[in-house]
Amino acid sequence: MYNYDIELVSDILNQILDATQKVTTRFESIKSANDFTSSPEGMLLLDAICMQLIAIGESIKNIDKITDKYLLTNYPEIDWKGVKGLRDIITHHYFDIDAEEIYMVCKLHIDPLANTIKKMLDDIEK
Repeated sequence: MYNYDIELVSDILNQILDATQKVTTRFESIKSANDFTSSPEGMLLLDAICMQLIAIGESIKNIDKITDKYLLTNYPEIDWKGVKGLRDIITHHYFDIDAEEIYMVCKLHIDPLANTIKKMLDDIEK
């Protein structure tokens, strides 16, 4: 049925799920974008979250390659291009990261992404 390595894709999806959980945990104490930039601790959290967002975006790119762009198209509720694009922005423009944007990504998009990743895991492991 699948024309790709399901075990490999499952492993990557589990890594993404783990990364979303790390982001959620690190984001718990952040109540505004200013919390990232107003203290050394906030900046450490911003850095740590950005590292996980890079890992998520890179993993999504890998899934797209492995599945020949097939799997992600079945889950249009997520802006996959945006996920991959955020990885590129953080990686290539690190010193220009907008704390407000990272705050909004964490607040609005990480939980839906985690839920979709769980759904994807359920679907491919059937």
